[in-house]
Amino acid sequence: MTDEKRDHEFSEGQGFDDPYEGFDVDPPELDVDPDEVDPVDSRVVADTLDREQIPTEQVDAEELLDVGLDYMRINRHEQATDTFERAARYTDDDGVEQEAWVNKGAAHAELQEFQQAIESYREALRIDDDSEHAASAETNLAYALWKASRSEQALEHAERAVELDPRFPQGWYNRGFFLLERGLAEDAVSCFDNALRLGHRSPDVLEEKARALEEMGEDEKAEEVADEAEELRQQAEERMVEARDR
Repeated sequence: MTDEKRDHEFSEGQGFDDPYEGFDVDPPELDVDPDEVDPVDSRVVADTLDREQIPTEQVDAEELLDVGLDYMRINRHEQATDTFERAARYTDDDGVEQEAWVNKGAAHAELQEFQQAIESYREALRIDDDSEHAASAETNLAYALWKASRSEQALEHAERAVELDPRFPQGWYNRGFFLLERGLAEDAVSCFDNALRLGHRSPDVLEEKARALEEMGEDEKAEEVADEAEELRQQAEERMVEARDR
């Protein structure tokens, strides 16, 4: 692997559909336009988070999770990390605590603080390494390790993610990415195909599959897949333009 890391789309919720709704960075109750109204202000979060206002025993950890997700939604990742840590510290529910640590890791990753992200994901797995959230923790940990130039460990955790949840498309995508980085193009294509079959049809997956096919010498197939990726990307851009014009 080269010293300079390639861009790799990750941790933006692509693998967190039902039953992973706890990791949605755009919760349904957030119905304001963040370009016009700060959703954190709209929910009086300052009062909610003020340590002087609410005693520890009265803190609702699940509400704090929602607050942290709101911070993520408006790219206030430093505030999100603090909020998720408070949620983890205040709850007696292992599931809520694990979810908080995983989200805290994602917020650190957005800040390029990959060592802190690694520590958060490891804390989540320490709580329960076989829960419904463990596969997400493992695949996020894999990415953080890769960004920290610990690629061998990254692949191990990517493998663990798909072992825990074979129907986790983001896990297959990331496993394929790490395999391709190690030159195992044929195995990578199989992983990308699994991700696509499980519904993770995105330009990123298709572009990585095209790259793998090209390395295998399948130039014609690679071009077809690359064209499909570009078409999906153009469609997404058109939808964004239409949404802005409404």
